[in-house]
Amino acid sequence: MTINSIIYKYIFKEMIPPFVISLLFFNFIFLLTKILDITNMIVNYRISLFDVMLLLIYSMPHFLEFVIPMSTMMTVLLTFFRMSSDNEIVALKAGGISSYSLLPPVLLFCLIGCILTGFMTIYGLPWGRLSFKKLTYEVASSNVNIGMKERTFNDNFENVMLYINKIDLKNKALIDIFIEDQRTKNIISTVVAPRGEIYNEPDKLLFHLRLHDGTINQVNIENKTVHSINFDTYDINLDLKKSVPGKKGQKDEKEMSLTELSKYLKNTVNKDAKYYTTLIEFYRKFSIPFACFALGLLGVPLGVQSKSAKRAFSLGFGLIFFLLYYLMLSAGWIFGEAGVYPPLIGMWMPNIVIGGIGLYLFIRMTNDRPIKIDSFLNLFNWRRRRRRP
Repeated sequence: MTINSIIYKYIFKEMIPPFVISLLFFNFIFLLTKILDITNMIVNYRISLFDVMLLLIYSMPHFLEFVIPMSTMMTVLLTFFRMSSDNEIVALKAGGISSYSLLPPVLLFCLIGCILTGFMTIYGLPWGRLSFKKLTYEVASSNVNIGMKERTFNDNFENVMLYINKIDLKNKALIDIFIEDQRTKNIISTVVAPRGEIYNEPDKLLFHLRLHDGTINQVNIENKTVHSINFDTYDINLDLKKSVPGKKGQKDEKEMSLTELSKYLKNTVNKDAKYYTTLIEFYRKFSIPFACFALGLLGVPLGVQSKSAKRAFSLGFGLIFFLLYYLMLSAGWIFGEAGVYPPLIGMWMPNIVIGGIGLYLFIRMTNDRPIKIDSFLNLFNWRRRRRRP
């Protein structure tokens, strides 16, 4: 076994533990952003713990498509930071190992990350979103009555605000109802009734309210007129679709498979906003996996040149570059959807920019030209000392 093979295996094995830790940590952080939605499902529909776990599992592919590239960069950065701090990089260079010889295990690790991310974007994301929507629809359909809560302003209905003082689900009776209806353009209707009944169609997520002995106040914003109507019986239909992500049986671009995206783009004649959004999603499925290479290459010089810096400062640099990547990706999505420039450029430009920065820093490192990360630390410490009395 050659010395290079031993070094390659050593570096590759060193990257496994930080990758697992980074993957678990960042995935946990991203999952926290979904907790509010799931908590709302628990409170409104009283779903079981098993369904909660399924919702979390279905949400993971959406997070992993970003978490895996981020973890790849952090893994490479932390590994080379540790090796540089322990003077292992100096020892390897003293033994005649060039900086370019350190790249094969890094590129192999990035390739694995690219494959995993590609699997998530092409297969995992559509499966997760469809499964999440299906389970949410089933939960809401089987517990549609529970979506109504007493003494709470309920905005689950599109353009309708509902307040009910008391609900008797057994008798389907409502006491003291207040409704603000803005479904008609330029007209705000306020309905107040002391009593009513509730009926529902679980399969369609529809409520049918029959109110008695109430008043309707209508305000026409455009004509600046007000009408008041007293009624003996008034029927109103409410749709719960706002609380359910998407309509059953319909797919958006994130739920389409690669074949469905290609078919849609091929058969679409009018290049409207929907077309550009679908085209962006198509290119995005390939650009995000290759971010593992751009971010991974950037992690090598950042880790090696951060020898005298603190670990937290190095991690901060890594997060700043990932934030820069994400901001460019978001800008590419917005401008590409608006047709400002081709979606192909918008989705691949972040990889080109970050990869170019990583290549530039790597060449400087190879030529023993420091990145001068310490100067940022000294500047920060100088400003902190200056603020002290």
